[in-house]
Amino acid sequence: MGILHTCLNVSDLDRSIKFYTENLDLKFVSRREIKQNNAEIAFLKDESSGAIELTHWRDKKTLIEGDNLDHIAFGVEDVEEAVKRLREKGVTIAMEPYSLQGSSSKIAFIKDPDGNWLELIQQSPS
Repeated sequence: MGILHTCLNVSDLDRSIKFYTENLDLKFVSRREIKQNNAEIAFLKDESSGAIELTHWRDKKTLIEGDNLDHIAFGVEDVEEAVKRLREKGVTIAMEPYSLQGSSSKIAFIKDPDGNWLELIQQSPS
């Protein structure tokens, strides 16, 4: 299991993309709508480590400073098996495995002891 990305909630996706690309030299990778969640996400990456996901929730009108970390994503080979193993260890499963519309990846969410959400991503073979 390895960290794939960290997600931050942002109030203005364009402004945040500009900030991270112009000030921290991250490279824009992709941007897409998540219609099921009334949100839009963008991925930015540096050359040596993981990526960040910026998420703009259209229904969330205000962000409270300090509450913007959304989740950390981990890559797994088999999300169903990972969830089964973690459930047996007593880990809280926040969302059972599923795929977003238009995506071939399977994802699930678990919670750490403090309630922080951790995403498990099984990427489809290329």
